[in-house]
Amino acid sequence: MNIPTPPATGPLSDIKVVELGSFIAGPYCGQLLADMGADLIKFEDPGKGDPMRQWGFAKKDGASVWWPVIGRNKKSVTVDLRKGEGQEILRRLLTEADVLLENFRPGTLEKWGLTVEALHALNPKLVIARVSGYGQYGPYAEKAGFAAVAEAMGGMRTINGYPDRLPTRTGLSIGDTLAGIYTAFGIVSALHQRERDGRGQVIDVGLTDAILASIEGIVAEYSVTGHVRGRTGLTSPGFAPSNIYPTLDGHHIVIGANADTICKRLFAVMGMDFLMEDPRFATHGARGQPDNQAEIDRIIADWTRTKPRDELLKLLDGASVPAGGVNDAAAVAADPHFRARDMIVEVEAQGLGRMLMQGIVPKLTRTPGAIRWTGAKLGEHTDAVLAAAGYSAEEIAAMRTGGVL
Repeated sequence: MNIPTPPATGPLSDIKVVELGSFIAGPYCGQLLADMGADLIKFEDPGKGDPMRQWGFAKKDGASVWWPVIGRNKKSVTVDLRKGEGQEILRRLLTEADVLLENFRPGTLEKWGLTVEALHALNPKLVIARVSGYGQYGPYAEKAGFAAVAEAMGGMRTINGYPDRLPTRTGLSIGDTLAGIYTAFGIVSALHQRERDGRGQVIDVGLTDAILASIEGIVAEYSVTGHVRGRTGLTSPGFAPSNIYPTLDGHHIVIGANADTICKRLFAVMGMDFLMEDPRFATHGARGQPDNQAEIDRIIADWTRTKPRDELLKLLDGASVPAGGVNDAAAVAADPHFRARDMIVEVEAQGLGRMLMQGIVPKLTRTPGAIRWTGAKLGEHTDAVLAAAGYSAEEIAAMRTGGVL
């Protein structure tokens, strides 16, 4: 069966990727590559598929609305990699592939005889991207890893929330997403290097690596001053005013005015120019002192709660003070700016009809990415991909009967 797919036109349209693994980190990296036009073949377990096909709290008739996003632009092929014939299919496809992307626990590929050395003997140009909880080496390498654990161990969870409560999560699997982004960056870097010397290499990203790479200066801060950053709720220590404030009509807005020039404009909009003459509020350093920070936040909150959200945002925008509403999913979906930038797009999803999803980042002017199709049905492209790899219809049928496909 030949499943037609729209042609790819993005900057990676000449790159062939084989994606192994499941959940978010590796597949999110695959989504980024496929969005940019990569010809991506996703291997899934026969009859089961990626667990992301079932994930999500709110579903439509039992169907996940997460899968159409993370599975978009990917060809779904069902192969049992625990069987020798399944491993042989993988080897055959990798002889012509540019990238192998996997997020198994370290040692899984090696157990199947698919070592780095064996893969590069098969295809010296192959870029092998490996995503795992803790990376391919180190004392924790063999531990099972999930984003929630990585966020805690990497120092992110301990600074989230209020000091008198347990550390909180961000509400998203941010460790997975960050790992996917860093892995995609590693892949395009390795492909660029391959243009120079014609050789592939291994990209090794741990979820904990991705968290550590993203926690700004808190480790450096500790190493030099001994200060250990803790939880500070809605505020960021030393940055004021920068907080969430209530409005008259029951909404909330964020104002970021910690730079002196911006803060001066904020005070002017509030009709309180005199605050800039108060030594507690006149400079960035002074406003950042804990007592002064609390006081300036109280003053601003007393002002914002006297006006409705839209009026406040109009006033603040007019004065070039960074501010925005605290949007939920419904507000994001309706936002005209996101619609204008194609960051909220309407697409057709199999079994779900028309649906909204986030668009593509980054925006390229000459060779932009595209959403060519949403998450495919399990195994939808198996026959077409294997036929293109040289398998006959009889061989495909026999492997399906034998449980390989």
